[in-house]
Amino acid sequence: MESTTDDFFFVDDLASGIRWDAKYATWDNFTGKPVDGYLANRVVGTRALCAALERAQRKAASAGFGLLLWDGYRPQHAVDCFLRWSRQPEDGRTKARHYPRIGRAEMFERGYVAARSGHSRGGTVDLTLYDLATNELVPMGGDHDLMDPVSHHGAPGITPAETRNRRHLRSIMEACGFSAYEREWWHYTLDDEPYPDTYFDFPIA
Repeated sequence: MESTTDDFFFVDDLASGIRWDAKYATWDNFTGKPVDGYLANRVVGTRALCAALERAQRKAASAGFGLLLWDGYRPQHAVDCFLRWSRQPEDGRTKARHYPRIGRAEMFERGYVAARSGHSRGGTVDLTLYDLATNELVPMGGDHDLMDPVSHHGAPGITPAETRNRRHLRSIMEACGFSAYEREWWHYTLDDEPYPDTYFDFPIA
């Protein structure tokens, strides 16, 4: 793929065995349609991100789990697309699933979506665990991009098994050099990201 830097790769090319479902390249996301900049259903990250995810994949596998990625690098114009969408009239198509108790604009105010996203630096990933024996996603007490307090780490109202699964994912990721984001159980950023001040804007293609 062409980019402004030669340090970005498709994650599955460098981290073997990782599954992915790039939600923003599909109709299955909070905007209800493919997002600007996501021209291919692949997940991209820096070489450092890919190496850390490969370590996390091995650690997860030792406990009978695999990693499934929903997003990695996010072009800045995709973030701009989110901002435009948040200002459009509510049509209700994705509200019940993704933001049942807030308005679109509140996604930014409450920290679920950022106008300058760590994803655009190439060092952040959205992911979950799946069971290697069944290939089924493990229950986490809410899906990707559920913008609600139930998605926060330590949230009440989820089952003990879901709480354990979130803690398991967090322990794997933190052991492999990532930090959690307290409002989203699926969101992790590389501690030693190579481009902490650069927001890239090349498409995923």
